[in-house]
Formats: sequence, structure tokens, C-alpha cells
Amino acid sequence: MKNMQGSCHCGAIVYEIKGKHFAADYCHCRSCQKITGAPISAWMDFKVEQIKWLDELPKEYASSEFIRRGFCDNCGSTLTYRHINHPEYITLSITSLENPDLAHPNYHIYTESSVTWLDINDDYPRFLQGKK
Repeated sequence: MKNMQGSCHCGAIVYEIKGKHFAADYCHCRSCQKITGAPISAWMDFKVEQIKWLDELPKEYASSEFIRRGFCDNCGSTLTYRHINHPEYITLSITSLENPDLAHPNYHIYTESSVTWLDINDDYPRFLQGKK
């Protein structure tokens, strides 16, 4: 597989991915809704060593006791999600890819927070909270 590349909206933060993600999901949680301004987010999971930051790193903040969310402090683009108890993994926003069609979510998480006005008609597994 060819390396994938992605960036924030303004291009200040650029990354390259070696290899394929090991999971990809649609997240309906309230935190993702508020951070992205969208009713649903699309994420892909990697081992940290698969990601190479080509210039600047995302700025992070603690959105909860164990979660750190990364963004561009210039344009505000949402880029990363990581759990501090699992430092070997990082989650990237699929829509930050130069070609977001290269990663496709295949399950939904935190559907207990789904907005009622968005109708999604796929057959992917749905989890009320995180995938166990």
C-alpha cells in the first residue's frame, strides 16, 4: 500500500502514514460532535510508529482525564485523539487525509449520543458506547 498523507486545513501540520489503519469508525459521542461541529466524526487507528509528522505537531489538550485531542493551533482543524493509557496508539481524523476515500469506517461507536435528525442507512455494527 502506498503511504497516505494528510494535513490540517491551513497546511501548517502535515503527516505521512506508513501502512494501513487497524480500525476505523464513525463516532457519535458528544465530545466529537462539539469538537468538530458535526453530528458524526470518522476516525482511523494506527500504531504511533506508523505516523510521521513532517513539520509541526498538533497542539493537544486534555478533553478528559485520560483523553488528549490534537488540533492545529493556527486553523483549528481537529486531527488526533489519543488515550494516555495506550501510548502506542493514535487515532487520526479520516477527513484530514488528502484522499479520505482511502480509509472507510466499518462500525459506529457512542450511538447513544446520535442526533435524531441524521438517518444513516448502513448495516455496520453499532455500539451504544465504545467498542468492547
